[in-house]
Amino acid sequence: MRSGSEFVRGVRFGGVACAVAALACATLPAAGAQEAAGATCEKPVYLTLDTGHMGIAPLVADVLKRQDVRVTFFAAAERTQTDGDSLDDHWAPWWKARAAEGHEFASHTYDHAYWRGDVKGTPPSFRIKPSAGPQTGKESVWRAADYCADIRKSSDRLAAITGKKPLPLFRAPGGKTSPALLAVAKDCGYAHVGWSPAGFLGDELPSETFSNQKLLAQALGSIRSGDILLAHLGIWSRKDPWAPANLEPLIVGLKAKGFCFRTLRQHPDYRAWIASHP
Repeated sequence: MRSGSEFVRGVRFGGVACAVAALACATLPAAGAQEAAGATCEKPVYLTLDTGHMGIAPLVADVLKRQDVRVTFFAAAERTQTDGDSLDDHWAPWWKARAAEGHEFASHTYDHAYWRGDVKGTPPSFRIKPSAGPQTGKESVWRAADYCADIRKSSDRLAAITGKKPLPLFRAPGGKTSPALLAVAKDCGYAHVGWSPAGFLGDELPSETFSNQKLLAQALGSIRSGDILLAHLGIWSRKDPWAPANLEPLIVGLKAKGFCFRTLRQHPDYRAWIASHP
């Protein structure tokens, strides 16, 4: 699992109480009405969720269903609290249920494969260090074809267990890439998706110094229309999990500010790419 310190951007904190979000929830229209109105919403945000230990996955699914929010999941075969990985048969029904609810899926590389550097030469190759799978923690050189195969393996597994074709998108673990890596991925049919600075929700940061209340205040005070938001389905290192405390108050709070939630299929930067890679 990657370190949250890799993601810290300019942080701006303000005061907010979860009770405020709860009050806002009571004043919002029903979830279905909120989504119906979203067709004319001028303030979209794009919530994305990467895999992790999956311990909070059932809670996340309940919140998204209750709030009638669709998201984009980026999946890798990461180690889970159920002694398997996040794309194994144990979790297959969970993913299939999310597909039935209208969520979108994309690759996070199958082996959660970190780019560590380019290797000089032609054709391009890269120093890669997976944090999942049989080569966990071992750095080696991957050719372009190897990296593409790892992106595709996750996408193919998602298609097999959900019955839904994933988007032609991927997210590199840690957001770590190079121009050469991005070019290779595009050549094999995958555009990279990062996240907005304000969209880093902080669930990988240490809870001892970044409390859930601080992170919620930061997000509600800084997220803007068009932002791509990032959280995870379980972080091993964080002692006070983010999602049980913050996911629903964040969604409710953003709705109260007039935001609506969209998947990356509807993102203006990716619509044309997705349409051209059916």
